[in-house]
Amino acid sequence: MKKKKKGLSIKTKLFMIVLLIPIAVVTFTLSAIIWTGIQNPDVLKKSASTLLEFQDRHTATVIPEEYIPIYKAAAEEYGVPWTLLAAHHRIETRFSTMDPLLSPVGAEGHMQFMPCTFVGWSYPGCEGLGKGDIPEKEKTNPAIIKKHGGYGVDANGDGKADPFDIEDAIFSAANYLSRSGAADGKIKEAIFLYNRSDKYVEDVMWFYNEFENQRQDGK
Repeated sequence: MKKKKKGLSIKTKLFMIVLLIPIAVVTFTLSAIIWTGIQNPDVLKKSASTLLEFQDRHTATVIPEEYIPIYKAAAEEYGVPWTLLAAHHRIETRFSTMDPLLSPVGAEGHMQFMPCTFVGWSYPGCEGLGKGDIPEKEKTNPAIIKKHGGYGVDANGDGKADPFDIEDAIFSAANYLSRSGAADGKIKEAIFLYNRSDKYVEDVMWFYNEFENQRQDGK
């Protein structure tokens, strides 16, 4: 007589089922994401954007030492948190590593000022986004800036208020944030006025809180 073939034991079957469950879940999830992406491509874009944003936030939370004395001096002068200046600097130009320090819409320098904001919106021709048509000599002239109510500051006393000079740029940002409410504790309101975007406020606040935690921890 032929011997009957033995089937898999109950333990083996259970073990295989346990192994297959995670594979099935992953397969189902990926299929759902792909199908959703086919129906609505923006979902995939948003997911990728969120992942990149998460990675970006966690790869640059170290403040370059050379900027800290400038942040602190500007913060003392204008009554704003120096960590807030660091957060803006990080968001605007990745601590001045952006090249060139000029945005597609015309924002200039280490802290990305629109020329009309830096020189003053009463300057002739300042309208719209504020790129203006301001000659370079007048753009950095403290007397012109004072006349038109701009935020540009000659921080190092060289006779020019230059958004491409790191000291001038950070002091100018401190001036703007202070006059926008940060000196009175209205941090979020001041950030919003710097760049009228809720997303911008969220991003700056994330780094501001991160830098504040590091400061309190003595890092």
